[in-house]
Amino acid sequence: MQISRFERIFYRVFLVLFLIYLLGPLVIVIILSFNTAPAPTLPMKGLTLKWYKALFADSMLKESLLNSLAVAFAVTILSVSVATFTSFALVRYRFFGQGAFYAVALSPIITPGVILGVSILIFLYKLHFQPGLKAVVLGQSSFIISFAMLTIMSRLRKFDTALEEAAQDLGASKPKAILKITLPYLKPALISAASLSFLLSFDNFNTTLFLVGNDRTLPIQIYSMLRFGLSPKINAISTILVVATVIIGLFSGRITKQQGEA
Repeated sequence: MQISRFERIFYRVFLVLFLIYLLGPLVIVIILSFNTAPAPTLPMKGLTLKWYKALFADSMLKESLLNSLAVAFAVTILSVSVATFTSFALVRYRFFGQGAFYAVALSPIITPGVILGVSILIFLYKLHFQPGLKAVVLGQSSFIISFAMLTIMSRLRKFDTALEEAAQDLGASKPKAILKITLPYLKPALISAASLSFLLSFDNFNTTLFLVGNDRTLPIQIYSMLRFGLSPKINAISTILVVATVIIGLFSGRITKQQGEA
């Protein structure tokens, strides 16, 4: 099928405009993080790294960053673990109400974060569970599990169970066959699910806001800083987060591709 000259020009212009719309704000944030002026606005008055140095001197930012990392790691471990067991149950077995269970398990994906946060907060109060980082882990996991489950299930459905049966015929128990045969096959999906869970948890705001209590995660701390006006430090921390997110995404994609080709 031949594409006319007009169509080629149209699609190229569209792609350029799309990239400008998508990446333009990020580029501006990155540029302003090096601006010497205390007000993060254009035009720039000079180049400096003092705002990045100021981040390391901000004890509240460092504390909130450590909290976000701790929460993200905990959510990742919990979400991937639960999602793996749930995926096996939904893919390998048939039971009464399976369709309804599947729908309920995925419903947090389409539920607004504000509603999730309020609902989980009320539920935890009924259990006499106080807001804090532990509540944030439980709250974030309630919807991140759904994303991890979709990632793992999509690969598990492609697995040939005859490989497990062959391992059992050779003397391996079913748990050992799953451990030695199935889980290595699922490794790309597990890596993708873990990366997605970590990133979703690290930058979550809506659900965390209702559950964090007197503690602070990095998104909550940045929001608190924004209430007092724009600061070049916010641009600096945003730049670091953008770069870190891109690195994690590329690293995860590379490992997943290598494992998938193995």
